[in-house]
Amino acid sequence: MPKIKFYHRDEVPMEMHKVKIVQKLTLLPARERLAKMREAGFNTFRLHNGDIFMDMLTDSGVNAMSDEMQSAMLRADDAYAGSETFYRMQKKLEEIMGMQYVLPAHQGRACEHIIAQHFVKPGNTVIMNYHVTTSKAHVTRLGGKVEELVKDEGLVTKSTLPFKGNIDMNKVRACVEQEGADNIAYLRLEAGTNLIGGQPISYENMKEATEYAKSKGILTVLDASLLQDNLYFNKTREESLKDKSIREITRMIADLFDVIYFSARKFGFGRGGAIMVREESLYHELEDYITMFEGFLTYGGMSVKEMEALTIGFEETMDLDIISQGPIYIDHCVRALDSCGVPMVTPGGGLGAHINAREFVDHIPSEEYPAGSLVAALYLCGGIRGMERGTLSEERNPDGSERIASVEMVRLAFPRRVFTLSQTEYVIDRVKWLYDHCHMIGGLRFVHEPKSLRFFTGTLKAVSDWPEKLIEAYIADFGEDQ
Repeated sequence: MPKIKFYHRDEVPMEMHKVKIVQKLTLLPARERLAKMREAGFNTFRLHNGDIFMDMLTDSGVNAMSDEMQSAMLRADDAYAGSETFYRMQKKLEEIMGMQYVLPAHQGRACEHIIAQHFVKPGNTVIMNYHVTTSKAHVTRLGGKVEELVKDEGLVTKSTLPFKGNIDMNKVRACVEQEGADNIAYLRLEAGTNLIGGQPISYENMKEATEYAKSKGILTVLDASLLQDNLYFNKTREESLKDKSIREITRMIADLFDVIYFSARKFGFGRGGAIMVREESLYHELEDYITMFEGFLTYGGMSVKEMEALTIGFEETMDLDIISQGPIYIDHCVRALDSCGVPMVTPGGGLGAHINAREFVDHIPSEEYPAGSLVAALYLCGGIRGMERGTLSEERNPDGSERIASVEMVRLAFPRRVFTLSQTEYVIDRVKWLYDHCHMIGGLRFVHEPKSLRFFTGTLKAVSDWPEKLIEAYIADFGEDQ
């Protein structure tokens, strides 16, 4: 986004697009929200979208398409095999990433499944800067283990460090020495790191890590799902890249890796996913998984209409004016709340604004899910649906005890090109009110707890009557219909 100067006030974020299609929103009265939260088992994933005012659960599959993306969908070739739509998408990805072989899949999780299924054997180790829930679950399900080797500074919630997603090369070398290079299934770098606040990884760090891995014969894999935001930070925070275009930086990053995969629900503004590889032999090794689990090689479980839109979306991702709105809005939200004393993860990263729930509700023990409690309270006090990113998102230890998360956060995702500045200000206002009443928030406990990925479908209940008391305090300040 260019710097737009204002005559009579300080600089504020400026959208570089206009709205052409709208969707009506509804703010349910506070007591109705309490009833909906109980019905959902205090799990924001289980809420109906019609009961939500501001949906900040995720940026996955909920981004706004451009007019050019929507118009491109009309020319989709729906042939089962040999679709020209696929070849247009493949050509665009090859142009941007420099990788000829593209395997489509219905979303990024499917890509993770295929990569893990092919490369991970029982006892193997996968090195990551940091995991996302599904990437780790696919590895552990197959008997492998994940070593998260992000630099210690990446877990410090409040700082000014520009690249908190960087992997610690000393830890990487020690891990390879201990495990043996032959036992490392692959090195996976996530740009940027979802579970520690959307924090980016620098190009220089990716370069050092991949060069070392290749010297040891270790496969290098990039999760490019959040690459769009990471590219903005590479461009604006990395001195050596300031004179490079987004397209140039993208190609420089892509050239470092053997395999790249992504969720197009994030990267490309649409829905789908793909795995890209350099070597024809590896392409042929992986293609059977696509036809077995996803679909034919020229649709892979994706809608061809989405493919056409994504081909335009990938090109739009190369435009700094387009990809900068998310990080700039997030930065605005983070700075505003930080200035009010709300404990935020700083600096603002990609994906969303992240609240440090461990400090926000420091009276709630980790075993009662502070971030889960806070995200429920935020829906009660504003109709805002965020996402828990903490202990609730972990899986239990083999002995049944809780695996306490390194960081306990609430994510307020900013879907790309969706929210206005006034809606962002509303979120800031309600979070500030909730922080001033944080002592009223209590914990949660499970009623139904799935064995894996429990945060998606599990149900919980409050450990006391704190939701009722919080709602009454909210109504006292804002009225019955707010």
